[in-house]
Amino acid sequence: METINDIIGDIPSAFTFDDFLSAYARRVGDLVNVYIPRGAHPDMDRYLYDPLKDFSKNGGKRHRPLICFAACKAVGGDMALATSAAAAIEHFHTAALIHDDIADEGELRRGKPCMHLTEGVGLAINVGDLALSTVNGTVVDDPALSDATKVRVISELIAMTRRTIEGQALDIGWARDGRYDVTPEDYLAMATHKTAHYSGATPLAVGAIIGGGTDEQVEALRTYGLATGLAFQIQDDLLNLIGMEESTKKDFRNDITEGKRTLVVVHALANGSEAQRARLVEILSARTKDAAQLSEAVDIMEAVGSIEYARGYAQQLTDDAKAQLVAALDPSPARDVLLSMADWFVTRLR
Repeated sequence: METINDIIGDIPSAFTFDDFLSAYARRVGDLVNVYIPRGAHPDMDRYLYDPLKDFSKNGGKRHRPLICFAACKAVGGDMALATSAAAAIEHFHTAALIHDDIADEGELRRGKPCMHLTEGVGLAINVGDLALSTVNGTVVDDPALSDATKVRVISELIAMTRRTIEGQALDIGWARDGRYDVTPEDYLAMATHKTAHYSGATPLAVGAIIGGGTDEQVEALRTYGLATGLAFQIQDDLLNLIGMEESTKKDFRNDITEGKRTLVVVHALANGSEAQRARLVEILSARTKDAAQLSEAVDIMEAVGSIEYARGYAQQLTDDAKAQLVAALDPSPARDVLLSMADWFVTRLR
């Protein structure tokens, strides 16, 4: 089996984060998919393992396992030791997406119909559960890691899982209960829990732990991941509203249809006129898919300045985070890639 050191080796000094993803995403996807097991009965593969592998093969940028490897290398560690943990985080991401699509009644994921539409809700839930079950087991079964490292990494993965579920509960609950009293501070708490821990903080912290980083380096990378992971979610919310390519890859503007309390929405509700707020609440409550009404909601957010506010907030997060990481890590191509990640998170187009 190809190892991560075969795939990456030495990171070229001129690499940006986009270069890093483009060069290694496909092969890293193949590597983490090796950790998806097979069933003891052929129908287990048909109804469980094959749908999981097919979903994971249609992967995204693989940024979570890749930043786990980069953090390991940035503190001077052996990336091969981080392979099981990187795979575990990627499979957690898969589980979260499958379950999230069911909760949101999504239609498209990565340009294909959502699993609950092709396999049915029951089987999709079960596949998501399987992906969750592989998270800790993948690390436990790794003979290359010491018991002490396994315990520390699994503790990180358990905390990541709980925080993500907490954030999802807020996101779903606010929409279900028609809550329009949500503040920007409430949104930031939700997004930090739902996305920032597993999309930034935990992959970086775990990579540094396995790489033998100091406590100071681990915490610096965790803090960096929280800030950039939050910026990632804000940009994701913006792309759902105004992205160009997003309409062909995901349910464009379905955050409005689902009544999501994004940073853009809560800012508009807090700062718009009484008429703007009333109309925005009306559209958010209607669960409409009408393109004209969705566009009207975006126009209101534009007029209030909420889209620019969210852009500026994400940019400030990443600017501050980059300055802190420069102070915490010695210069290296791996550190440069991680610094470039912050810019990619707020400028990506898909």
